[in-house]
Amino acid sequence: MSEVAAVERPEDDRTEIESAVVRFAGDSGDGMQLTGSQFTMTAAIAGHDLATFPDFPAEIRAPAGTTFGVSAFQINFGARKIMTSGDQLDVLVAMNPAALITNLADVKPHGIVIADSGAFTDRNLAKAGYDENPLENGSLDDYRLVKIDMTRLTVEAVKEFGLSNKEALRSKNMWALGLVYWMYGRKRQASVDWLQAKFAGKEDIANANIAAMNAGHAFGETAEMPAELGTFEVEPAKIEPGLYRTITGAESVSLGLLAGSQLAGLKISFCSYPITPASSLLHQLARMKEFGVVTFQAEDEIAAAAAAIGASYAGSLGITSSSGPGIALKMEAIGLAIATELPLVIVNSQRAGPSTGMPTKTEQSDLYQAVYGRNGDAPMPVISVSTPSDGYEVAIEAVRIATKYMTPVMVLTDGYITNASEPWLIPESGDNDPFEVQFRTDPENFQPFMRDDDTLARPWVKPGTPDLMHRIGGIERSYDSGHISYDPENHQKMTDVRAAKVLGVANDIPEQECSVGEAGGKLAVVGWGSTYGPINRAVSNMRDEGLDVSHIHLRYIWPLPRNLGELLGSFDKVLVPEMNTGQLKTLLRDQYLLPAEGFNKVNGKPFLIGELEDAILDRLEN
Repeated sequence: MSEVAAVERPEDDRTEIESAVVRFAGDSGDGMQLTGSQFTMTAAIAGHDLATFPDFPAEIRAPAGTTFGVSAFQINFGARKIMTSGDQLDVLVAMNPAALITNLADVKPHGIVIADSGAFTDRNLAKAGYDENPLENGSLDDYRLVKIDMTRLTVEAVKEFGLSNKEALRSKNMWALGLVYWMYGRKRQASVDWLQAKFAGKEDIANANIAAMNAGHAFGETAEMPAELGTFEVEPAKIEPGLYRTITGAESVSLGLLAGSQLAGLKISFCSYPITPASSLLHQLARMKEFGVVTFQAEDEIAAAAAAIGASYAGSLGITSSSGPGIALKMEAIGLAIATELPLVIVNSQRAGPSTGMPTKTEQSDLYQAVYGRNGDAPMPVISVSTPSDGYEVAIEAVRIATKYMTPVMVLTDGYITNASEPWLIPESGDNDPFEVQFRTDPENFQPFMRDDDTLARPWVKPGTPDLMHRIGGIERSYDSGHISYDPENHQKMTDVRAAKVLGVANDIPEQECSVGEAGGKLAVVGWGSTYGPINRAVSNMRDEGLDVSHIHLRYIWPLPRNLGELLGSFDKVLVPEMNTGQLKTLLRDQYLLPAEGFNKVNGKPFLIGELEDAILDRLEN
């Protein structure tokens, strides 16, 4: 079934806007993630820059209609460079009362609220905690409320396909998508093609979803309610020409790990245990068998880390992944990798904690764990991902450092980056220089812990290499020979050289630069990880108003860039926004005796641009 012919509103009738923030919200079974993904695809096809924020419920089987089960997908798209998924919503599509009550506070004053009035039954209102119907009591007068009985209209649109009422209502998200497509002048054919491919062999289901989407689009065209709803035109963004695709953080990290392994001339052995939000990395790499990627789902987190270490010992690239609670369980094994000096990449997709915490909400509270969180003096490099597409380069860099310095490397990402998406300019195959690993095969003068003069890395020897049998393990070993040693002076020497090896990585990474602004001035705003977008936009906005503020964003958390202390010292004040209680701030104070000031939040949501602008103004004025 192809797209129906439709007469679009004349372009002159559409209001031209630079960008828009739209959120779809409903029950976890309402298909909000799918709806948002389809809208994202059409925004990308239209040439917009964009950023998305999927928001999942933590409850696997929350009762339908409750606030615990609300799932949402937000997209910020526009004709300008988009740095975040947006502060306040221009449009909220609420599929039930629970979706309305949990998301309404994020809608801007006089923003558009599209509500499925058919879902606002007494039962659903009670589940959401409403005493009376907000669609009828005037409580939404500050918004442009559009009440549509999507439930009834969807059932009518698909009745010709003979579906049950339950099956028919599964198409309601497509009806809502069709309406929002009409609002922003979007073409439906890409979604038609996707639905036909997804439901190949189930023509009734495919056609019902297509009919529902077309019905929502047609409703917008014929209902004649521009005062409440409005139609908008967003021009394509002016971005660097090239071949783009939308990419999530999980996808970019997995592609970066694959690219890094090929640049190193190694095979990947990815050993993991499912945990939210890190599981998506396992899902991505499991699809890459044709590139020699081996994925292993272990019985628990400890086994996953130990298996990855065993893979590295055997000459593969061992990689393991988890979130904060799982990383805690892996820590003894990570200490083993540090002691044995084997390459290992650990990807930590941070989530709100401690303990089980809020599995589907985002946080940056594992920096202490990454830098300090092992028994003994056991340093290792730590690098962070700043945007969904940044994961590609960061993962390659993690592989390079791990194999060059024979050390574990931890990559810090988080739930927001893992699930969010943005356009990615697909790199050329020769954009990164190879760093092929050289395994030791020459037995002459071999000692398992003899070291490279520049990197202090020990040789990497595959088991079974003739005449290169050696001992390896977690007990302290003698310098060079690797034999077990309890000698006090030897332990001092081994501890010092392991630390020196990791600190030496600072000589092999770029010097720190300002992302926005220049060195020296009144205020530096220093961030790491997923705070990049809101900090960058807030600082740029403040500079446009003539304020003396710069943005510094760290990829390398440990060791810190060699010029960072001098750079930070050139500013009168340093502000460190973090989604924790001040962990990078503490690290900077520790290393540079710097009076850095924190600006912190731990509510499970990313920073807003507006709240960062207020914090910058406050520091500059006081």
